[in-house]
Amino acid sequence: MVAFGGWEMPLEYPTGTIREHMACRRQCAVFDVSHLGTVRLQGERAVGRLQHALTNDLGRIAPGKAQYTHLLDEDGSVLDDLIVWWVEDERFDVVANASNTSKVLEALGGTDVTAERAVVAVQGPGARAFLGEVFPEAALVGRFRVRTVDWRGVAITVAGTGYTGEDGVECAIPAAQASAFWEALTGTHQARGRRADALGGPAPPDLPAAAVPAGLGARDTLRLEAGLPLHGHELGPGITPLEAGLGWVVAWDKPGGFRGRDALARQQEAGAPRSLKGVVGEGRQPLRSGFPVFAGGEVVAELTSGNFSPMLGRGIGMCFLPVELDLPPGSAVEVDGRGRRLAGRTARLPFVAGHRASGREA
Repeated sequence: MVAFGGWEMPLEYPTGTIREHMACRRQCAVFDVSHLGTVRLQGERAVGRLQHALTNDLGRIAPGKAQYTHLLDEDGSVLDDLIVWWVEDERFDVVANASNTSKVLEALGGTDVTAERAVVAVQGPGARAFLGEVFPEAALVGRFRVRTVDWRGVAITVAGTGYTGEDGVECAIPAAQASAFWEALTGTHQARGRRADALGGPAPPDLPAAAVPAGLGARDTLRLEAGLPLHGHELGPGITPLEAGLGWVVAWDKPGGFRGRDALARQQEAGAPRSLKGVVGEGRQPLRSGFPVFAGGEVVAELTSGNFSPMLGRGIGMCFLPVELDLPPGSAVEVDGRGRRLAGRTARLPFVAGHRASGREA
């Protein structure tokens, strides 16, 4: 367990980060993401308040859908990146990063309902097949769709969203029922492990499959392979959507504009001075946030995120490269790994083919 955004979060389970990562890439993993904030806006004025504050256009979607968007500061930088769940005609659940929930509440109004619910994410190419066995209603919720469905007499809001680059859903369940829900998703996996330990080998195939519990470590390696930005790293003060390669979340022609539009428009007209790119090391040593990036013997950037990629078997990272540099994908660079120069190359995002750099888009 580690401290994260004011919460105690599971960094990894006994299976370990790499196995958790590979379970999500190959089959199915379940994450406790209850640290994410939920700010609820209700009433006939809710849609107008959100439209005026956020960069994306809710007019592109409708009730029963979700949308990725940004809340900007007045200078055009990203105060937070958000997912809006349009649950009912006049109810919106705005999902914020843990450390920014109070800022989002101040900017949007509404009610902070974070403490009333837990959020569990089921992710992976086998997520829907697994859910079809244990929670069929959730399996039917499509990508960037939102529905409130029944589970053992409990109303759960399910959204086809996530942060791994894989298919899956996120389930917001009343806090009082969260433990029972988690056990329903992971209990047979844990029972299978106990059976295997007792037998000294693989458990017999008489237990149904279950999702592998995965922690914060796997969540970070998964989102990094998928080229997904993390607030405080690739988004935050001094970083605009244009620099982060997320200009598609900006609805320039939305009536009434949005907070920070004027500053962002000035940058669009002048051209963003830097852009987010990937770096792949030539060895297995993990790249880390804060490592300097060298090109032609000069420091040209600093890694904003870095880790080991279980899929590639190499260190990977992201950084903001000045646009005037001629460093197309495949260009040779070096990363200073705590006094040791590590060879690498620039890379397109996402790092792993088939996993979208814009995996939160809608």
